[in-house]
Amino acid sequence: MWSCGPLNGSGGEDQLLCQHAQRALPALSLLYLLVGVPLGLGYNALLLLVNLHDPAGMTMPDVYFANMAVAGLVLGALAPAHLLGPGASGWAVWDLGSEVRVTLLVLFNVSALVALYSTALLGLDCYIERALPRSYMSSVYNTRHVCGFVWGGALLASFSSLLSYICSHVAARVAECSRMQDAQAADAILVLIGYLVPALAALYALVLIARVRKQATPLDQDAGGLDPAAHRLLVATVCTQFGLWTPHYLTLLGRTVLAARGKPVDGQHLGVLLLARDLSRLLAFCSSSTLPLLYRYINRSFPGKLQRLLKKMHRGHRSCSLDQAGAPPVTA
Repeated sequence: MWSCGPLNGSGGEDQLLCQHAQRALPALSLLYLLVGVPLGLGYNALLLLVNLHDPAGMTMPDVYFANMAVAGLVLGALAPAHLLGPGASGWAVWDLGSEVRVTLLVLFNVSALVALYSTALLGLDCYIERALPRSYMSSVYNTRHVCGFVWGGALLASFSSLLSYICSHVAARVAECSRMQDAQAADAILVLIGYLVPALAALYALVLIARVRKQATPLDQDAGGLDPAAHRLLVATVCTQFGLWTPHYLTLLGRTVLAARGKPVDGQHLGVLLLARDLSRLLAFCSSSTLPLLYRYINRSFPGKLQRLLKKMHRGHRSCSLDQAGAPPVTA
């Protein structure tokens, strides 16, 4: 179990703060596992069920949110293994083999890439729908294909982590793998491709949407423009997703920079770095539970879709009960 250790040769307030955070982190992780994970799994499954039940009524944002719900389900399923397994450096409950650990890491990276790129593409398509409301560039049909490409691109981008692991086992026989033994190269790729690119794209989309909303053009009066509720949902989604994922990627960036400088981390600051890594990972998992709640309470069409689904399920259950009650008895 890691400890904070003395910082800069003295106890001080920094060490006391680190020790309090070290005690609070397991409690927060257990609270999230007991409350946040079931809530996130339930709302993500409900979001998928409601939209897939009425595919003709799905809009372009609904497709992106359904795609993010799939990634949220994967993250919710991975949360116990990451927060209680060997990744929880302070209080690991069980240990896993290397193969299982790398598989969990790849699935985590793929889900993170899908969530952030879906958010960025949602912003860009909302701008296209706002600026060119009569075009079919941001149609539901095209969005479904884009989401498929997002999953494929996330798998390819996360392949670097798997390749680094394989090379660490065959480096004695293959000289070309000697430069890929550390995980810092994979972390740098993930920071660049998995965070900087979608963050810049989402920021660019918000700036363009704000510019179009301020301009008084005939396109602004078109009925296909972005309504205020959709704009609030978009801004809340972008701020929530990138706000919760930024600490995780900043931790990866800091670890990469320290490894590039060649300065080993001493015992004085190792506990603080491990604490920051565990806390940022917990915040990243919280995004899978927060996003469907935003969709539930901001999206105007969700309550109506949910009521139609419940009515249909109730009618189906009632018809099955009537069929069973009205069936003639079978005599031998």
